[in-house]
Amino acid sequence: MDPAHRDLFDRLERFYDSVPRDAAHPEEHGALVLFVRDGDGWPFYARPRLDTTTAPSLADVHTVRERQRELGLPEAFEWVHETTPDLLATARAAGLGVLEAPLMVLDPAALPDPATLTDVPVRVLDPDAPGFALDVAARRAVAAVGFSAAGTARGDAGPEQRDAAMTELDVAALDEERLRIADGRRLSVVAGTPADGALASGMAMRVDDVAEIAGVATLPAARRRGLASAVTATLAHALRDAGTDLVFLSAGSEEIARVYLRVGFRRIGTACIAEPTALL
Repeated sequence: MDPAHRDLFDRLERFYDSVPRDAAHPEEHGALVLFVRDGDGWPFYARPRLDTTTAPSLADVHTVRERQRELGLPEAFEWVHETTPDLLATARAAGLGVLEAPLMVLDPAALPDPATLTDVPVRVLDPDAPGFALDVAARRAVAAVGFSAAGTARGDAGPEQRDAAMTELDVAALDEERLRIADGRRLSVVAGTPADGALASGMAMRVDDVAEIAGVATLPAARRRGLASAVTATLAHALRDAGTDLVFLSAGSEEIARVYLRVGFRRIGTACIAEPTALL
């Protein structure tokens, strides 16, 4: 590991360990910790224990996978390669496919004004707004459609497919979303027009002065209009205004990483996401 980045990677590890803990309980299995969500919602992953001094073993990975299958959870593992380099070979030896995603950190001096990136309005969701529930449903539907056609190429899926993918959130899920936005742990953004509705969306998770931007997606029919860049820049500006010192993200590919380079993000490492090969 580059000594100049050691403190940065330590901060990232603390962030990754903290995010699941307000919605999940940890189970330790050797050098790995599996976060098991309390109630419904996004299922979490397993990752190296924050306090471990040894690399996770093949036996640790097998034990966690058995436990995930027992609980009906995805067999998912996440880690930063620079922090736990030996886990890459171990995960592959366990038969897992590993996505090596560019890990990128914001250079605030290079962050552009979102208004210079697109002519489509971008707004941060307000938990007190009358249309908040509809906005959250639209944000999630845009992400579902966008990630089903990964990459940056234009495609046919647009507002019609987004509307078909929209589902009504239950009261508990909506209350959780409101609470996390209200206390600064989450930000949500949508870009769209009155005629077409939401065309792009994204979110950020924040713990103290560190935040991760995630879930940035654009409907395939609306791509190549600067929407993903504008959504990312809007989130980054809002996070910085809220006092966030370190803003980072993981790009799904080198192609997608080029979008974030234009918004002031610089690569510092590799985020690894491992799942059974058939799922990647």
